[in-house]
Amino acid sequence: MHYIKCERRYHMKTKASPKTIRRSVALSRQLVEEASAMAPRDLRENFNRLVTVALQEFVARQTTRTFEDAMVQMAADPAIRAECAAIGRDFAIAEADGLKDD
Repeated sequence: MHYIKCERRYHMKTKASPKTIRRSVALSRQLVEEASAMAPRDLRENFNRLVTVALQEFVARQTTRTFEDAMVQMAADPAIRAECAAIGRDFAIAEADGLKDD
């Protein structure tokens, strides 16, 4: 008796990831009251929106901080400093083009 290997794959539709994630968090009453008091009026009345905006601002600050840290590291790197100096020397002649520095 011979067996024939047969493989079938069914491509089932998978659910797309929802755009909204629901989470339950425990926050201190004091933190919620302080955040609500500091929030603009339209956010005071919608706690979900207040938390969303606060998280967006946190992400923006962290992104900026990460970029600034990378710039500080680059500025301290001797190889990058040398390359910038070489580029400056290469383009120094262009400074005598008669154009004003604006």
